Amino acid sequence: LFGLALLVLILPLFFVQDYSFKEWFYRSLFFLVISCPCALVVSIPLGYFGGIGLASRNGILFKGGNFLDAITAVDTIVMDKTGTLTAGVFEVTEVFAVHRDPTELLSYAKAVEAHSTHPIAKAIASYHPGRPALQAEKTQEIAGHGLLATVNGKRTLAGNSKLLDKFNISYPAELRQVAYSIVLLAIEDQYAGYITVADRIKPDAKEVIQTMRAQGLYTVMLSGDKTAVVNEVAKELGLDKAYGDLLPEDKVNHVQQLIDQGRRVAFAGDGVNDAPVVALAQVGIAMGGLGADATIETADVVIQNDEPHKILSAIKIGKITRSIVWQNVILAMGIKIIVLVLGAGGVATLWEAVIADVGVALLAILNAIRIQQKKV
Repeated sequence: LFGLALLVLILPLFFVQDYSFKEWFYRSLFFLVISCPCALVVSIPLGYFGGIGLASRNGILFKGGNFLDAITAVDTIVMDKTGTLTAGVFEVTEVFAVHRDPTELLSYAKAVEAHSTHPIAKAIASYHPGRPALQAEKTQEIAGHGLLATVNGKRTLAGNSKLLDKFNISYPAELRQVAYSIVLLAIEDQYAGYITVADRIKPDAKEVIQTMRAQGLYTVMLSGDKTAVVNEVAKELGLDKAYGDLLPEDKVNHVQQLIDQGRRVAFAGDGVNDAPVVALAQVGIAMGGLGADATIETADVVIQNDEPHKILSAIKIGKITRSIVWQNVILAMGIKIIVLVLGAGGVATLWEAVIADVGVALLAILNAIRIQQKKV
């Protein structure tokens, strides 16, 4: 800027016949004052701060102003099922045991599931015992499958059908078609029975999906639950696409395919298995109320109360912030250009340049503060 102001002072010396050093020195000072980017430097960051503040007042944490911009460009919303679209509050509905008492099977299941943070595991672990609790040892979690442990001296498996397939344990094929979340159990490498649990869809989930689709957003659900359960939930919510029986790496592959198609993807999830997908998506959203620490740490946006409609609120806040920031840019540049032209023609004075510079900065600041008054 100083170099340009110096050119304004020197160049007329070679082209203007009646060159007056005082007049052109004054005009160079005018140029230096009006070209000061104070309004932009102050108002743009303040606009993003205002957007982050508005989001926090609505229970949404943006980890940076760049994510306010990124979320406005999203055209595809990919969501996990459990804890995101469903409440993640499961209740045991049936305990079926093979060649043993159901309460005994439940004791084995409770001992194993007590070592998991998954909502289904918590539901089983907190279910009324019926008999003295057993203790699990050497517990090992197999991502996307379930748990392996030693209970009462016996090797015990608790998880989905993929877990039993992994260890070549046979079980009734019709269990794959049960339209409920189901935990299969095997003791000493023998199928021992199953426990079914029921989840409920969050009250605002269906309306949120309808609104997303009305806004032109492509909606996808990815879940590690059985395909039969996932399809049932997807049908009720009206999602564009839904995929079940997915391992964490399968979710990553699905999201990568969407990105390769040129889509701008936001992924919302809460489980520890969702952390890699949250990191991959252009905007990673963690449902913070029930969310795993790894997912919350990885996410760009954290929704503190687990309500799906907050995803729409986050997008709206991003658009409000972008609108205010562009208003400030246009306001500052427009007024400065007008005053600069007037100053070059000798119409505007140095005092008007000072007033225009400071005045535009104040107007831009006041405009940025308006974000805090917005309703979402």
